Amino acid sequence: MGRMFADVQPAVKKETKKVAIGTFICVILMWAVFGIGHLAAPEQIPFDYTVILAGFIGGVVAVLNFFLMGLTVQKVVSMEDDKQAAAKMKTSYTQRMTFQILWGILAIAVPCFQFVAGLLPLLFPNIVIKTVGIIGGKKAA
Repeated sequence: MGRMFADVQPAVKKETKKVAIGTFICVILMWAVFGIGHLAAPEQIPFDYTVILAGFIGGVVAVLNFFLMGLTVQKVVSMEDDKQAAAKMKTSYTQRMTFQILWGILAIAVPCFQFVAGLLPLLFPNIVIKTVGIIGGKKAA
């Protein structure tokens, strides 16, 4: 397994680690909101294994999407042909979006997943990136 990640640039590892930590903090906060909501309205808001499982898998899918994007950018930057690089980026985007859509379909269709808890984590890396950017920008200023 260590060999598999040997060619990953330090920047990709570092940023993926940040996004993973932030995403799973968001997943834990989401679980807390589900738990509080369940206490307030147990008939409308579930809090059981379906929420935990869907949130965890959704978080993994979101972080994996970010990591695969980082690997693609790493490869594209070293390419000489701009057209090939653009095609590689487009193919990667299509594959990653398809992967997320398939997860979304599973999260909605399979009863062992609470669909909202499965879909929300797909938004968390974007939130984490913007939050880190805002905090980082304030520290730099």
